[in-house]
Amino acid sequence: MKTRITDLLGCQYPVIQGGMAWVAEYHLAAAVSEAGGIGLIGAASAPPEVVREQIRKTKELTDKPFGVNVMLLNPNAPEVAKVVVEEGVKIVTTGAGNPGKFMEMWKQAGVTVIPVVASVAMAKMMERAGADAVVAEGMESGGHIGSQTTMTLVPQVADAVSVPVIAAGGIADGRGIAASFMLGAEGVQMGTRFVVAKESIVHENYKERIVKARDIDSEVTGMSTGHPIRVLRNAMSREYLKLEKEGAGFEELEQLTLGSLRKAVMDGDVVHGSLMAGQCAGLVKKEQTCQEMIEELMAQTAGLLGDGDFWEKKSVFLGRTSDKGE
Repeated sequence: MKTRITDLLGCQYPVIQGGMAWVAEYHLAAAVSEAGGIGLIGAASAPPEVVREQIRKTKELTDKPFGVNVMLLNPNAPEVAKVVVEEGVKIVTTGAGNPGKFMEMWKQAGVTVIPVVASVAMAKMMERAGADAVVAEGMESGGHIGSQTTMTLVPQVADAVSVPVIAAGGIADGRGIAASFMLGAEGVQMGTRFVVAKESIVHENYKERIVKARDIDSEVTGMSTGHPIRVLRNAMSREYLKLEKEGAGFEELEQLTLGSLRKAVMDGDVVHGSLMAGQCAGLVKKEQTCQEMIEELMAQTAGLLGDGDFWEKKSVFLGRTSDKGE
């Protein structure tokens, strides 16, 4: 399947694995890239040398393109940004801030920069700053979320910018990918589905909670702090929401969640850990290899969109010249 995203990133399929903290490490990133998508290493708050090691280990497992997700609020972000260049990584996604101060350095090094955005205004700002594409992420996603849904955000961003748009938030199967393309996206970013990949280092307890999740099993914590996070319900999330309702301060709430994502991912603590997952968790039914996942996703998508003339029809509908492949 060829789109402007596959051309831009040099991959076979327009599927990007989300840069999830603690989850998106070299085993998973390499497996996704080997399967024809784009795997990402989630730098999160890791020290620069840890990120460097992750990059080198990924290169040992694949010669396909992969990227690094840089969380810009990380105090180590300037050093991580340099490591990306020093190690020859050619794809960067960014979150939690404006990557403007790193853009010149990355561009001079030939890095493709793809910020994650939650609004049209931010998408337009990133395009002006030199972004090569944007990820429009709706509030259906797991982890830190914005306020707009994928259904409403993606078409508005697609209408507002000329760079390719990647849809994210609530996408777990070919129906979600096909719908994203109908909304104007030319690629998708998926997180929750890849958490349960066989190559994922996530604890089996966490994976099992996702596979067994129902449609109503996620909830959003942190609304009172201005940093909402979507997780699967457990004792920790219930306690957090109780404290929020009682008017607890940021420090008390922060103390409750300190280290909770690591507890879930590494220790399998599904009671007191932070089980970040999107609303699409109810669509994830089994553990598969990344190869099996991506092949299944692409077969489902192709079955829905038909053979070859989708992009032509879409371009006519949008009043654009078709330049998005077949």
